[in-house]
Amino acid sequence: MASSRATGSEQPPLSDAESIARHKRSAARAAAEEVRDGMRIGLGTGSTVAYLLDALGERVAAGGLAGVRCAATSPATEQRARALGLTVAGLDELGELDVAIDGADQVDGDGWLVKGGGAAHTREKIVAAAARRFVVIVSDEKLVRRVHAPIPLELVPFAVGTTLAKLAPAELRDVPHSPDGGLIADYLGALDDPRELAARLSATPGVVEHGLFEPGLVSSIVIAGEAGIERRAGAKR
Repeated sequence: MASSRATGSEQPPLSDAESIARHKRSAARAAAEEVRDGMRIGLGTGSTVAYLLDALGERVAAGGLAGVRCAATSPATEQRARALGLTVAGLDELGELDVAIDGADQVDGDGWLVKGGGAAHTREKIVAAAARRFVVIVSDEKLVRRVHAPIPLELVPFAVGTTLAKLAPAELRDVPHSPDGGLIADYLGALDDPRELAARLSATPGVVEHGLFEPGLVSSIVIAGEAGIERRAGAKR
Protein backbone atom coordinates (compact mmCIF):
# COMPACT_ATOMS: atom_id res chain seq x y z
CA MET A 1 0.00 0.00 0.00
CA ALA A 2 1.34 3.39 -0.90
CA SER A 3 2.01 5.71 2.01
CA SER A 4 0.08 8.95 2.38
CA ARG A 5 3.28 10.82 1.63
CA ALA A 6 3.71 8.89 -1.61
CA THR A 7 0.13 9.57 -2.72
CA GLY A 8 0.40 13.25 -1.84
CA SER A 9 -2.57 13.16 0.55
CA GLU A 10 -0.58 14.29 3.58
CA GLN A 11 -0.81 18.04 4.08
CA PRO A 12 2.25 20.03 5.11
CA PRO A 13 2.03 21.55 8.60
CA LEU A 14 0.79 25.10 8.78
CA SER A 15 3.33 27.81 9.54
CA ASP A 16 2.89 29.88 12.68
CA ALA A 17 1.61 32.79 10.58
CA GLU A 18 -0.91 30.55 8.83
CA SER A 19 -2.12 29.11 12.13
CA ILE A 20 -2.53 32.57 13.65
CA ALA A 21 -4.44 33.76 10.58
CA ARG A 22 -6.74 30.74 10.82
CA HIS A 23 -7.38 31.42 14.50
CA LYS A 24 -8.09 35.09 13.86
CA ARG A 25 -10.60 34.09 11.18
CA SER A 26 -12.28 31.63 13.54
CA ALA A 27 -12.61 34.18 16.36
CA ALA A 28 -13.96 36.81 13.98
CA ARG A 29 -16.55 34.48 12.47
CA ALA A 30 -17.70 33.34 15.92
CA ALA A 31 -18.25 36.96 16.99
CA ALA A 32 -19.99 37.83 13.72
CA GLU A 33 -22.76 35.43 14.73
CA GLU A 34 -23.82 37.98 17.36
CA VAL A 35 -24.83 40.50 14.69
CA ARG A 36 -28.52 40.47 13.82
CA ASP A 37 -30.83 42.41 11.52
CA GLY A 38 -31.37 46.02 12.53
CA MET A 39 -28.41 46.26 14.88
CA ARG A 40 -26.11 49.25 15.27
CA ILE A 41 -22.59 47.89 15.51
CA GLY A 42 -19.12 49.28 16.13
CA LEU A 43 -16.33 48.02 13.90
CA GLY A 44 -12.77 48.02 15.20
CA THR A 45 -9.54 48.20 13.25
CA GLY A 46 -6.84 45.67 12.44
CA SER A 47 -6.11 42.30 10.92
CA THR A 48 -8.61 40.32 13.01
CA VAL A 49 -11.38 42.82 12.27
CA ALA A 50 -10.64 42.35 8.57
CA TYR A 51 -11.92 38.77 8.92
CA LEU A 52 -14.97 40.06 10.77
CA LEU A 53 -15.74 42.41 7.87
CA ASP A 54 -15.45 39.54 5.41
CA ALA A 55 -17.89 37.45 7.46
CA LEU A 56 -20.40 40.28 7.69
CA GLY A 57 -19.97 41.09 4.01
CA GLU A 58 -20.80 37.50 3.05
CA ARG A 59 -24.07 37.73 4.96
CA VAL A 60 -24.94 41.04 3.30
CA ALA A 61 -24.21 39.54 -0.13
CA ALA A 62 -26.55 36.67 0.72
CA GLY A 63 -29.35 39.10 1.54
CA GLY A 64 -28.90 39.14 5.30
CA LEU A 65 -28.24 41.78 7.97
CA ALA A 66 -31.12 43.99 6.87
CA GLY A 67 -31.02 47.41 8.48
CA VAL A 68 -27.61 46.96 10.10
CA ARG A 69 -25.67 50.21 10.44
CA CYS A 70 -22.04 50.48 11.47
CA ALA A 71 -19.71 52.96 13.13
CA ALA A 72 -16.12 52.49 11.91
CA THR A 73 -13.02 53.30 13.96
CA SER A 74 -10.68 54.09 11.08
CA PRO A 75 -10.76 55.15 7.44
CA ALA A 76 -9.46 51.72 6.42
CA THR A 77 -12.29 49.94 8.22
CA GLU A 78 -14.86 52.34 6.81
CA GLN A 79 -13.63 51.90 3.24
CA ARG A 80 -13.56 48.11 3.50
CA ALA A 81 -16.98 47.95 5.14
CA ARG A 82 -18.54 50.10 2.43
CA ALA A 83 -16.89 48.02 -0.29
CA LEU A 84 -18.50 44.90 1.22
CA GLY A 85 -21.96 46.49 1.16
CA LEU A 86 -22.24 47.45 4.83
CA THR A 87 -23.91 50.74 5.73
CA VAL A 88 -21.56 53.06 7.64
CA ALA A 89 -22.66 56.14 9.58
CA GLY A 90 -21.16 58.45 12.18
CA LEU A 91 -21.32 57.47 15.84
CA ASP A 92 -23.14 60.71 16.70
CA GLU A 93 -25.83 59.73 14.21
CA LEU A 94 -26.14 56.15 15.47
CA GLY A 95 -26.04 56.88 19.20
CA GLU A 96 -25.77 53.92 21.57
CA LEU A 97 -24.54 50.81 19.77
CA ASP A 98 -25.88 47.31 20.30
CA VAL A 99 -22.42 45.77 20.07
CA ALA A 100 -18.86 46.77 19.20
CA ILE A 101 -16.39 44.13 18.01
CA ASP A 102 -12.63 44.65 17.93
CA GLY A 103 -9.31 42.88 18.32
CA ALA A 104 -6.56 43.41 20.90
CA ASP A 105 -2.78 43.30 21.09
CA GLN A 106 -2.73 41.82 24.61
CA VAL A 107 -5.36 40.24 26.88
CA ASP A 108 -4.45 39.36 30.45
CA GLY A 109 -6.06 37.07 32.99
CA ASP A 110 -7.79 39.95 34.79
CA GLY A 111 -9.44 41.19 31.60
CA TRP A 112 -7.17 44.16 30.89
CA LEU A 113 -6.47 44.83 27.23
CA VAL A 114 -3.71 46.62 25.36
CA LYS A 115 -4.80 48.09 22.05
CA GLY A 116 -3.38 50.58 19.60
CA GLY A 117 -1.08 48.64 17.34
CA GLY A 118 -3.05 50.08 14.46
CA ALA A 119 -2.93 53.64 15.88
CA ALA A 120 -6.72 53.88 16.20
CA HIS A 121 -7.10 53.23 19.95
CA THR A 122 -8.69 56.60 20.73
CA ARG A 123 -11.57 55.98 18.34
CA GLU A 124 -11.71 52.33 19.38
CA LYS A 125 -12.14 53.27 23.04
CA ILE A 126 -14.85 55.81 22.22
CA VAL A 127 -16.76 53.22 20.20
CA ALA A 128 -16.32 50.49 22.83
CA ALA A 129 -17.66 52.81 25.53
CA ALA A 130 -20.66 53.70 23.33
CA ALA A 131 -21.76 50.06 22.99
CA ARG A 132 -24.03 48.05 25.26
CA ARG A 133 -21.74 45.10 24.56
CA PHE A 134 -18.05 45.15 23.66
CA VAL A 135 -16.79 41.86 22.22
CA VAL A 136 -13.04 41.30 21.86
CA ILE A 137 -11.77 38.83 19.24
CA VAL A 138 -8.25 37.39 19.46
CA SER A 139 -6.12 34.43 18.53
CA ASP A 140 -4.65 32.74 21.58
CA GLU A 141 -1.11 34.08 21.14
CA LYS A 142 -2.47 37.44 22.32
CA LEU A 143 -3.04 36.04 25.82
CA VAL A 144 -0.53 37.23 28.44
CA ARG A 145 -0.21 36.68 32.18
CA ARG A 146 -0.08 40.44 32.77
CA VAL A 147 -0.29 43.33 30.32
CA HIS A 148 3.05 44.96 29.67
CA ALA A 149 4.80 47.69 27.69
CA PRO A 150 4.75 48.95 25.03
CA ILE A 151 1.49 50.81 25.72
CA PRO A 152 0.32 52.83 22.70
CA LEU A 153 -0.35 56.53 23.15
CA GLU A 154 -1.93 59.22 21.03
CA LEU A 155 -0.37 62.63 21.71
CA VAL A 156 -1.15 66.23 20.80
CA PRO A 157 1.58 67.41 18.38
CA PHE A 158 2.13 70.69 20.25
CA ALA A 159 5.19 70.51 22.55
CA VAL A 160 5.36 66.77 22.13
CA GLY A 161 8.92 66.70 23.47
CA THR A 162 7.68 68.11 26.77
CA THR A 163 4.89 65.53 26.90
CA LEU A 164 7.29 62.67 26.19
CA ALA A 165 9.59 63.88 28.98
CA LYS A 166 6.66 63.73 31.42
CA LEU A 167 5.85 60.20 30.24
CA ALA A 168 9.42 58.88 30.23
CA PRO A 169 10.35 56.31 29.21
CA ALA A 170 8.33 56.86 26.04
CA GLU A 171 9.11 57.43 22.40
CA LEU A 172 7.36 58.36 19.19
CA ARG A 173 6.52 55.57 16.79
CA ASP A 174 7.54 55.99 13.15
CA VAL A 175 4.04 55.59 11.77
CA PRO A 176 1.42 57.87 10.19
CA HIS A 177 -0.64 60.10 12.47
CA SER A 178 -3.85 58.82 14.02
CA PRO A 179 -7.09 59.21 12.01
CA ASP A 180 -7.62 62.48 13.89
CA GLY A 181 -4.12 63.90 13.46
CA GLY A 182 -2.49 62.86 16.72
CA LEU A 183 1.06 61.59 17.02
CA ILE A 184 1.50 57.94 17.95
CA ALA A 185 3.96 56.99 20.68
CA ASP A 186 4.57 54.12 23.10
CA TYR A 187 5.07 54.10 26.84
CA LEU A 188 8.01 51.77 27.49
CA GLY A 189 8.31 51.69 31.26
CA ALA A 190 7.30 49.41 34.08
CA LEU A 191 3.70 48.32 34.45
CA ASP A 192 3.08 47.00 37.94
CA ASP A 193 -0.52 48.20 38.27
CA PRO A 194 -2.43 48.82 35.02
CA ARG A 195 -5.13 50.90 36.74
CA GLU A 196 -2.53 53.15 38.33
CA LEU A 197 -0.64 53.56 35.04
CA ALA A 198 -3.88 54.25 33.15
CA ALA A 199 -4.70 57.05 35.61
CA ARG A 200 -1.20 58.51 35.29
CA LEU A 201 -1.29 58.47 31.50
CA SER A 202 -4.77 60.00 31.38
CA ALA A 203 -3.70 62.78 33.76
CA THR A 204 -0.65 63.80 31.70
CA PRO A 205 -1.29 66.98 29.66
CA GLY A 206 -0.79 66.29 25.97
CA VAL A 207 -2.02 62.69 26.10
CA VAL A 208 -5.15 62.31 23.97
CA GLU A 209 -5.67 58.65 24.90
CA HIS A 210 -3.74 55.53 25.88
CA GLY A 211 -4.12 51.91 24.84
CA LEU A 212 -4.99 50.38 28.22
CA PHE A 213 -8.61 49.20 28.17
CA GLU A 214 -9.98 48.39 31.61
CA PRO A 215 -11.93 45.18 32.26
CA GLY A 216 -15.13 47.16 32.88
CA LEU A 217 -15.32 48.03 29.19
CA VAL A 218 -15.34 44.40 28.05
CA SER A 219 -18.47 42.21 27.80
CA SER A 220 -16.86 39.08 26.39
CA ILE A 221 -13.63 37.83 24.84
CA VAL A 222 -13.69 35.31 22.00
CA ILE A 223 -10.40 33.40 21.82
CA ALA A 224 -9.49 31.01 19.02
CA GLY A 225 -6.70 28.43 19.17
CA GLU A 226 -5.89 24.85 18.25
CA ALA A 227 -8.44 23.61 20.79
CA GLY A 228 -11.21 25.65 19.18
CA ILE A 229 -13.20 28.63 20.42
CA GLU A 230 -13.16 29.78 24.05
CA ARG A 231 -15.51 32.51 25.31
CA ARG A 232 -14.61 34.42 28.46
CA ALA A 233 -17.11 36.64 30.20
CA GLY A 234 -16.00 40.23 30.73
CA ALA A 235 -16.83 42.56 33.58
CA LYS A 236 -19.34 44.63 31.59
CA ARG A 237 -22.87 43.34 31.95
